[in-house]
Amino acid sequence: MTIGDRIPEILGTDQDGREIKASDYRGRKIVLYSYPKANTSGCTAEACSLQAHKAELAEAGYDIIGVSKDRQALQKKFAEAQGLDFPLIADMETTLLQELGCWGEKVACGRRTIGTLRTTYLVNEEGIIEKVFLPKEIKTKIHAEQILDYIKGL
Repeated sequence: MTIGDRIPEILGTDQDGREIKASDYRGRKIVLYSYPKANTSGCTAEACSLQAHKAELAEAGYDIIGVSKDRQALQKKFAEAQGLDFPLIADMETTLLQELGCWGEKVACGRRTIGTLRTTYLVNEEGIIEKVFLPKEIKTKIHAEQILDYIKGL
């Protein structure tokens, strides 16, 4: 998906078993981010960056939603261990990841694999993507600051 596209209505089920829909967020903006694997160093750094700046993002009108291929139980453990209080969608079938376009070939340690491409979508109040941060742009430890810098520049 690219700028101008509408995100899917059904986003998936979060770590607490709640179905998350785009319409649940109508009138609010979303930071929708995909990450490869819960409890890994980069994904933990990114999630903690977003959690640490959650109030600033909320002040700018944004809610946070994460998505990975991890199963629901692992998402729950990850959220509890890191003190994350936003939805983490367990997309084990990669339905949402594929719809978003952040599931595909990547190179890790010189090896080509298929998996989640770390990507962040800033979505407006109507569910339309306004900005995409691609994998090479994202600095996990300061990703929330990258988002806030972009928002402040608007």
